[in-house]
Amino acid sequence: MNLNTGAPVVVGVDGSAVALDAVRAAARTAAARHRPLRVVHAFIWPLMGVPLDPAPGAPADGGLRNQAEKALEEAVAEAGKVAPEVPVTGAVVDGAPVSVLLDEARDAALMVLGNRGLGGFAGLLIGSVTVQVSARAQCPVLVVRGESRADGPVVVGVDGSELSTEAIGFAFEEASRRGTALVAVHGWLYPTPVGPGDILPLVYDLDAYGAEEERVLAESLAGWAERYPDVTVHQRLVRGSAARILVEESRSAQLVVVGAHGRGALGGLLLGSVSHAVLHHAHCPLAIVRPRPATGA
Repeated sequence: MNLNTGAPVVVGVDGSAVALDAVRAAARTAAARHRPLRVVHAFIWPLMGVPLDPAPGAPADGGLRNQAEKALEEAVAEAGKVAPEVPVTGAVVDGAPVSVLLDEARDAALMVLGNRGLGGFAGLLIGSVTVQVSARAQCPVLVVRGESRADGPVVVGVDGSELSTEAIGFAFEEASRRGTALVAVHGWLYPTPVGPGDILPLVYDLDAYGAEEERVLAESLAGWAERYPDVTVHQRLVRGSAARILVEESRSAQLVVVGAHGRGALGGLLLGSVSHAVLHHAHCPLAIVRPRPATGA
């Protein structure tokens, strides 16, 4: 996350209707955060070696480069309609979408993306670019999907790991900014073997196990309420799949916040199993938060 107060909110566009939804959300977010907005179109065609200018005899405003410029102009104009007080700049940047957006994320306060766009990956539940950028960006990524609503709480997934601390802080800040409550969700299941030779007891003391998970949730939230006294916090400790619970909570939420990784056995994935599932199935916008890179890294 870029702590520079002048760092922009960046939104990626590709000329699709979904991208314009992302632009509107990005403009509102930039206004709420008192930050500038940067609109970026990744222009991949120079890498493909195809003609970029209008074909002979075609209208002068044709060609791939002009199409990209038009898509960018439309997006910048839309942002100005939504939040005229926000300074907006736009750029067509040569390169593949993932690499361009990851470069932009280095200097951004927040990256905003639609859940899918143009191209051959439209049949997936969510766009390939969105998945890859969400997993690797050096700033929080807001994925605009589902229903955007002005009421309802901010929901955050809590797993007790250090990596979820950034997500909790982001969620408190968003709840405070939006003037709404925060629902902190911690789902737990019976322990399962994570490697060969693991030996687990046949019988568990459910009361003791539940008490331990309750402690994990409480300790994860400790101190945040003092920093954000205006935010009402509801703790939800549920025995069950964290991903399923978060998706269900998203039906009535303004925003769901998750960390990019967790403490589960699938932590080696680009996205943790919970964040990956919520990214694909949430019913409202989703923020995916990674830990800040170490200074000098």
